[in-house]
Amino acid sequence: MHEPAYFMKKAIDLARRGMRQGEGGPFGAVVVRDGAIIGEGWNRVLATNDPTAHGEVSAIRDACAKLGTFSLAGCEIHTTGQPCPMCLGAIHWARIGRIYYGFSIGDAAEIGFDDTEFHRQMRLPEQERLIPSEESCREEALQLAREYSRLPNRRHY
Repeated sequence: MHEPAYFMKKAIDLARRGMRQGEGGPFGAVVVRDGAIIGEGWNRVLATNDPTAHGEVSAIRDACAKLGTFSLAGCEIHTTGQPCPMCLGAIHWARIGRIYYGFSIGDAAEIGFDDTEFHRQMRLPEQERLIPSEESCREEALQLAREYSRLPNRRHY
């Protein structure tokens, strides 16, 4: 069985390769189940012009595609940087059970990847956030949700 450092070094190698190819920042990740890497990814924001193409999200997508499931329960993720709010949300939705990270949010901020404001915004009440949000077509949307709840083969996650 490999130690966490083994998997973190794999994530670092992926991040370094992508970074040197100009694909994105120093962020790589591997998803591990039962001591084996089942998904890997690196930051491809610049390569794809996709702001969601972070290393963790890419690794989660890779693992889910390989396993043919949206649940990564029983897995862990090893990521070069402490996850941003988006990646943390993806990790939770994927049901990953443990996170190992290399450098902290503060360390990332020092090299130009400052998401401390995003973290702060998420803690604020909705009405105090920088980006306003409001309900629209609530009844129609609720009708859609109810319709979904009646589907005979719906899947929950």
